[in-house]
Amino acid sequence: MLNFIAIDRLIKEALLEDMPYGDITTDLLIPDESVSDAILKVKEDGILCGIDVAKRVFFLLDENIRFEKLKKDGDRIKKGEIIAKIQGNSRAILKGERLALNLIQRMSGIATMTNKYAEKIKNYKAVVTETRKTMPLLRMLDKYAVFIGGGKNHRYSLSDAVLIKDNHIKAVGSIKEAIASAKKSIPHTMKVEVEVRNIDEFKEALEAGADIIMLDHFTIDQLKEAVLLAEGRVLIEASGNVTLENIEEIAKTGVDIISVGAITHSVESLDISLDFVD
Repeated sequence: MLNFIAIDRLIKEALLEDMPYGDITTDLLIPDESVSDAILKVKEDGILCGIDVAKRVFFLLDENIRFEKLKKDGDRIKKGEIIAKIQGNSRAILKGERLALNLIQRMSGIATMTNKYAEKIKNYKAVVTETRKTMPLLRMLDKYAVFIGGGKNHRYSLSDAVLIKDNHIKAVGSIKEAIASAKKSIPHTMKVEVEVRNIDEFKEALEAGADIIMLDHFTIDQLKEAVLLAEGRVLIEASGNVTLENIEEIAKTGVDIISVGAITHSVESLDISLDFVD
């Protein structure tokens, strides 16, 4: 899932932002020929994600750096574990330290949070997905982290699928008109999803031929009613105010998908450090 052509571009832009005129401190203090050993160390339990992205940061600064992975993406990691060893040019390691940590910490935080949600509903057919509430320019990494954490991915961009929301419906006039208009133009490989706010809108979307219907802020009883009305004809997505405390109850209703914005927009980075060693 990781496109390193795109990731390399992202890393280069981030490095340019961090040191537009070089790293004054490192360039003044550290001789160009200096070589160091360092480790990436975990400071809290979680799910590892982004180890190859972190490795790429250092490689782009110095292709001769040695980066030995001791863990891989998807591994459960525990406080105190060393996940990688780094050896090479001291300047390159110092210049890449913050960016590499920012990325691997965020990705591991998303994977860890996603895994908590996925574990809650592992005995039900529903899957956890993220939303488009991702960090701008980091969406590829955010979505990859959701996948590594045990979730499934929603659409990657506005170009991937039709998702008719309330403001689209207001602009067009009705759910029926919006679905009909979309289905006239899209290729046969593309699906139409509609966001609805009540049972009446759900019935309209169902009759109009939606492929997926998103139930926005439905109560548990409303979710159950929608599942019964659908009779398996469409995929049903539950969305809005999903938490670790209520996701299992939502999954019990029989919905197919549960989208959770919090796993990307409110993520807590996993604490990982880079330390030089003697």
